Amino acid sequence: QVQLVESGGGLVQPGGSLRLSCAASGFTTSNYAMGWFRQAPGKEREFVSHISWSGSSTYYTDSVKGRFTISRDNAKNTVYLQIDSLKPEDTAVYYCARGRARYGRIWSEDYDYWGQGTQVTVSS
Repeated sequence: QVQLVESGGGLVQPGGSLRLSCAASGFTTSNYAMGWFRQAPGKEREFVSHISWSGSSTYYTDSVKGRFTISRDNAKNTVYLQIDSLKPEDTAVYYCARGRARYGRIWSEDYDYWGQGTQVTVSS
């Protein structure tokens, strides 16, 4: 069955970096766009970034542009989110998700499978 497992979260100081990974199984990742979303305490889940099936197209929400980088390694069935210059407002549970098509979208309804999430906490 389809599974997405995130890892790489943790506690980091402001200005620090983390690399999140999303290991996929049960399907061929090269056929699908992949996305990252996050949910902060008391807030709704929000879109962060998506990447097309080949990795040639990426998109970011404005608040993370220039600080986050999404990438993928289809040979390893893994999607990554490099997050740099972390801010306290980046604190959230980060989820990866499989898109319903080859090119990503910003709406959660356009994703059909989700991981369990990995916690990122930015605090001094």
